[in-house]
Amino acid sequence: MLALGTRAPAFTLPDVVSGDQVSLADFDDKTAMLVMFICNHCPYVQHVRAELARFGRDYRDRDLGIVAISANDPDRYPDDGPEAMRAEAETVGYTFPYLFDEDQIVATAYTAMCTPDFFLFDANRELTYRGRLDESRPNSGVPVTGTDLRAAVDAVLAGEPVTDEQWPSMGCSIKWKPGNTPVYFGAA
Repeated sequence: MLALGTRAPAFTLPDVVSGDQVSLADFDDKTAMLVMFICNHCPYVQHVRAELARFGRDYRDRDLGIVAISANDPDRYPDDGPEAMRAEAETVGYTFPYLFDEDQIVATAYTAMCTPDFFLFDANRELTYRGRLDESRPNSGVPVTGTDLRAAVDAVLAGEPVTDEQWPSMGCSIKWKPGNTPVYFGAA
């Protein structure tokens, strides 16, 4: 896992909805920055997608930059390609950019392991939270609330420390292109 205190890796990726290039630097004026790794086909993301859209609406006018990134191999998972991503963003109502990491370089830089995976950075772009949205899982009967992520974001926006008690995300592994599995998974 990316260590707390790590600086946010820079990126510039295409937004599948607007067609614009979006970079980390576009959010330099924000007090906090949330980078989410999601995709369309994962049952864990499907389970929380309405909350992700609600989260985007709830924090749209706050001092928080938000992007979602899909890095899955669209050749093996066509539902995670740019056209399907655009349709998903429009259907679900994402208010944040949904970016496509075709080369999987950004996912590797963030050590993203699954979808969904959340990385929250403070005003200095130092990692303050990495982990789960909340304790809900598909078929668990636990409601999706975004409690863990919302508490972390609210703390950063209030200038308060984020709790050290953080749980890793759980979901589908990122679908790496053949020969592209990152070294942090033990492959060269």
